[in-house]
This record gives sequence, structure tokens and C-alpha cells, in this order.
Amino acid sequence: MERVDADPVGKCRIAEIVQFQCEPGEQLNGPPEWHCLPVIRIFRICQNRPAVELTRFVDVNTETGAVHIPPQSSQVLPKAKPWRDVIRYEDKIAQDS
Repeated sequence: MERVDADPVGKCRIAEIVQFQCEPGEQLNGPPEWHCLPVIRIFRICQNRPAVELTRFVDVNTETGAVHIPPQSSQVLPKAKPWRDVIRYEDKIAQDS
């Protein structure tokens, strides 16, 4: 599930995705029953810039689902870079014997 809201200030949008974290329940006989909980993640997506996850900076109203992004969040966001700028090293790292 994805919800996208426009950012009224700039050319950015806020996107929400729901992922699930699942663990097998204990079962005496037969296959385990899985217990899953939703994990909501919030991202700011700006044109010509990498997406930045805001999840830990936002307040979510669990009753209404409304998302409040504090104005100062843009000042504490981590620096990001596009995947094309990520350096991949071809040398294998030596493993301990």
C-alpha cells in the first residue's frame, strides 16, 4: 500500500509504504502460524534527489492515520546520495580463517 501526498512548500512529495514484520508462532503439531505486524515507513521524495526516509522524525496518529512532519525535520535529515554515486569495490574482503 502506498500513499503519496504533495509537499506544498517545494517540489517534494511524501510517500508512505507499509511493510510487514512476521515471525512464526509456536505450534505443537503441523505448520507454524505466522504472526505479522505492519511497519509503516514514510519517505520524502524530491525531484533530482535521493529519497530520504523520515519515519523516525514523524508523528503518526494511530487512530486517524494522519502524519505530522515537524518543520525542523529537514534540518536533521541525513545526507544522501543517488545510487549512481555509490562506490562499489570489486576486491573481496579477506575473511578470518
